[in-house]
Amino acid sequence: MRGRALFFVSLGVNVLLAVGWIVSARRVTPAKPRVLYEPSQPGKTNVVVRRQAFMWSQIESPDYPTFVANLRDIGCPEQTIRDIIIADVNSLYAKRLATEIVTPEQQWWRSQPDTNTLRIASEKIHALDDERRALLTRLLGPDWESGDMVSLPRPSRPGVVLDGPVLGYLPSTVKQQIEEISSHSTDQMQTYLNSQREQGKEPDPAELARMRQQTRDELSKILTPAQLEEYLLRYSQNATNLRNDLGEMKYFNATPDEFRQLFRATDSIDQQLELLAGKTDPNSALQRNQLEQQRINAIKIALGPERFSQYALLQDPAYRNAYAQAEQAGTPEAAQTLYQINLATAQEQASIRGNTNLTSTQREIELKRTELEQLKAAAEAMGQ
Repeated sequence: MRGRALFFVSLGVNVLLAVGWIVSARRVTPAKPRVLYEPSQPGKTNVVVRRQAFMWSQIESPDYPTFVANLRDIGCPEQTIRDIIIADVNSLYAKRLATEIVTPEQQWWRSQPDTNTLRIASEKIHALDDERRALLTRLLGPDWESGDMVSLPRPSRPGVVLDGPVLGYLPSTVKQQIEEISSHSTDQMQTYLNSQREQGKEPDPAELARMRQQTRDELSKILTPAQLEEYLLRYSQNATNLRNDLGEMKYFNATPDEFRQLFRATDSIDQQLELLAGKTDPNSALQRNQLEQQRINAIKIALGPERFSQYALLQDPAYRNAYAQAEQAGTPEAAQTLYQINLATAQEQASIRGNTNLTSTQREIELKRTELEQLKAAAEAMGQ
């Protein structure tokens, strides 16, 4: 994944360099002079030399061999031809990588990447890269990579992956702006964390929240609301926390629509809670309690009664254990019954352990009896 991000950034650099050469070619590349003969007086010939201006559209061609031939016709240096063609081909395939492949980054509702998606994406990426290399070899010869000067120096750190139906079609200039904002945000936060560590202090969650908000504000100036939401669903801290929470629940299996609705319902509340982190005064404590209650109500509305009931139950590790037991037996519908059986058993066993009228032997016998009753009730609940 890191390698892919490096590749995309490299391609972006290629495109920028190609555009720069094209602009300079339009401005300063001289055209070949055309020699015209115009008779002026009988028996005398004047030679008039005129420069024939050309447009870039006369040189550029959707057919790469023709494009290369046109560049050579105007006397373009071979290294420059290599730079232009490599940048153009890389740009073409970067667009295909960003728009034709479903990557794990696009499945922002999953707490863990889907292994099948990873496999298919990897296969398609390799196939497209093989196709790109074959095209460049056909156009520029087998040693084209040794002359690939536009890709150097290559970036030393990965950027964010901007692909899919929303972010994949962003203009390269906008993608570059996003990369710069993201890199600046990461550097700023890392500098703050290093400073706090050197001073022997814990990071202030409210300060981290303010930095994240600043990044959002900068992104909102260059992205539409839909584009910003797609970015936040992938890379915001609140979306990451939501993914982790749902991942711990394991059996909730939120759909993309559910995850999006949950994010929309809780994002602004979580931002306010982050700003209150670390504050212990009564007013802040009251405000925090109110926000936490608002968050629960917002989740209830976003999921609806039935799914919220399952969401609430899965917060309890005891219910998750019961669900795992029922699912393993092939009867997930028995999870609620198993949960109630386990709760009742735990309460009865706690009562037995606290009964001072029982001897240790009697206590062991009673505890074993409850275990057998629990096993019998669970087997009946699962149809065994």
